[in-house]
Amino acid sequence: MSKVELKELVKSYNGKQNIINGINLEIKDKEFIVLVGSSGCGKSTILRLISGLEDITSGEIFIDDKKVNNVHPKDRDIAFVFQSYALYPHMSVYENIAFGLKMHKIDKKTIATKVKEVAKALNLEELLDRKPKELSGGQRQRVALGRAIVRNPKVFLMDEPLSNLDANLRVQMRSEIKQLHQRLGTTFIYVTHDQTEALTMGDRIVVLDKGIIQQVAPPEEIYNNPKNLFVAGFIGQMNFIKTEVIEGKFKIENEAFEIPNGIDIKDITIGIRSEKMLNGSVVIKSKPLISEMIGGEKIVYFNLNDSRCSARIPLDYPYGEEIELKISVDDMYFFNSHTGENILYTEKR
Repeated sequence: MSKVELKELVKSYNGKQNIINGINLEIKDKEFIVLVGSSGCGKSTILRLISGLEDITSGEIFIDDKKVNNVHPKDRDIAFVFQSYALYPHMSVYENIAFGLKMHKIDKKTIATKVKEVAKALNLEELLDRKPKELSGGQRQRVALGRAIVRNPKVFLMDEPLSNLDANLRVQMRSEIKQLHQRLGTTFIYVTHDQTEALTMGDRIVVLDKGIIQQVAPPEEIYNNPKNLFVAGFIGQMNFIKTEVIEGKFKIENEAFEIPNGIDIKDITIGIRSEKMLNGSVVIKSKPLISEMIGGEKIVYFNLNDSRCSARIPLDYPYGEEIELKISVDDMYFFNSHTGENILYTEKR
C-alpha cells in the first residue's frame, strides 16, 4: 500500500502568516492526484512537507498509516522529481540514474540490471554515457524520472516536471507519465499550475488557494460542478456576470431570466463557460472587442453587464459590428457575489 494522509497540516515561516493552513487530505493507494493552484498557493510546499525536505509547523503526515513527522527524508520511501530536473552535471546518464541505489549500498550487478531496465522503459538506452548538457529537455526529464523509478518507491512526488518543456513535448510527456503511473501501479502526487495537465492527468484534482483546499474531486466534477468562484475561474474558461435578482428575475443586458428555485439572495454572479455562449435559445447581441484564433475556432471577447466575457465560436461563425450570442439558464452557474459560493452546489459522493 502507498496511502498518504495529511491531518491538520500547517506550515508557517518565522511564526508569521501560514503558507499551509490546516490541510486535511487522504491520497489513496495507487492514485494519481494533482495539486493545482496559482503561484504561491502552497502546492509545492505540500510536496516538500510530505518528502521531509521541510519541517511542518503543526499537524501530522502518515505514509501507509505510519506517522512520518520525524522520519528522515531518505527513510520515507518516496521519490521526488523536481521542476529543474536536479541532475548532477558531472555524472553520466547511467550514473545519475544509479545514484540513489549507490547511496543505499546496492551491489553493482543489481544496479546495472535495474538501470538498464529503466533505461529501456524510458528509451534512454542510447544515452547512458552522455552528460546532462548533451541532452534535450525531454531527455533530461526522462533521466530525472528514471532516477526516481529505479528505486521503486512507495510514492512519487512531482513538482511541475513539465514546465520547462515546449508545448508539443509537454503533450507527449503528459501521456508518458500517465502510462508510467499505470505501469508502475504506485501513488503519484503531482503539482502543476497548468489546468490542462490537471484535467488530463489526475484521478482527482485538489484545487488550492492561499494554503487552503477549495475543492477535491475528479476532473469531470471539478469542471462541471465547481464549488465556488475561485474553482470555476481557475479550471476552464468561465465568464462571470454580476447581476441582481428582482422579483424572481435577473437581467443580462436587456434580457430577463427566471431565477431557478433554491436561490433567495439578491446579489449574484452568473457563470457561463465560453464554449456554452452559442448553446441556448435566448439571443443577446454584443459588440466584439477583439478575437483570437486558436486552431479550428476563435475566442471572441466582449462585455456583458460591464463584465469582460468571451465565447468560443467556429471560424465561420458570422459577425461584424455585433456578435449574436445564444445563451440558456441551463448552462449557467449561480454564485453568491459576497461569499463566492456556488449557491446550487451539492457535493457528489
